[in-house]
Amino acid sequence: FGPALSLGVANLDEYLDVPADHPQSYRTFMRTHLFDGIDIRPENIHFPPTDGGDLVRRCADYERAIVDAGGIDVQLLGIGRNGHIGFNEPTSSLASRTRVKTLTERTLEDNARFYGPGERPPVLAVTMGIGTILSAREILLQAMGPKKAQAVRNMVEGPVSSFFPASALQLHERVTAYVDPEAGSLLTMIAYYRRTRALQEELRRAGRL
Repeated sequence: FGPALSLGVANLDEYLDVPADHPQSYRTFMRTHLFDGIDIRPENIHFPPTDGGDLVRRCADYERAIVDAGGIDVQLLGIGRNGHIGFNEPTSSLASRTRVKTLTERTLEDNARFYGPGERPPVLAVTMGIGTILSAREILLQAMGPKKAQAVRNMVEGPVSSFFPASALQLHERVTAYVDPEAGSLLTMIAYYRRTRALQEELRRAGRL
């Protein structure tokens, strides 16, 4: 990558052996929803290795290139119903780095809606690890809709556990979660979180934070 990565994007994950122009590839998704609408040079867009051989070494090279470029400033995340971030499925090591992951049946079920009759979603992906994600300077996570409510509760209020990967975000000092009312409906301390946010806004307006 070289220094250009500091001015670009290191993508979180991609399916193994899915062509870049496939409608369901993350390359296509990111190009359609982000890259085509911003001023970014193609050489500053990077994805983890997903084709060919020697994937262990090439995943390590991807990690090393991120470090050499100065690290990740802002990590953007979603969350799966089973608590995965990236494709770090339940039981992923909290210290994990970029690697090949087998997707769980829950993830395959959730992805099936994007594929036609008789098509099976990819069962393997390459993803940044939880350790990689936690090394970012700031993390932004989005969760929308009632199907994400239990995942959000476990992430915020559950114990830190490899069985629920998103709970590892509790270990990071700068995480912001953007959660709609449905996704936040199971949080037991929602009133406290709202009061905390209001008080912090007051302190910021007063120049004390």
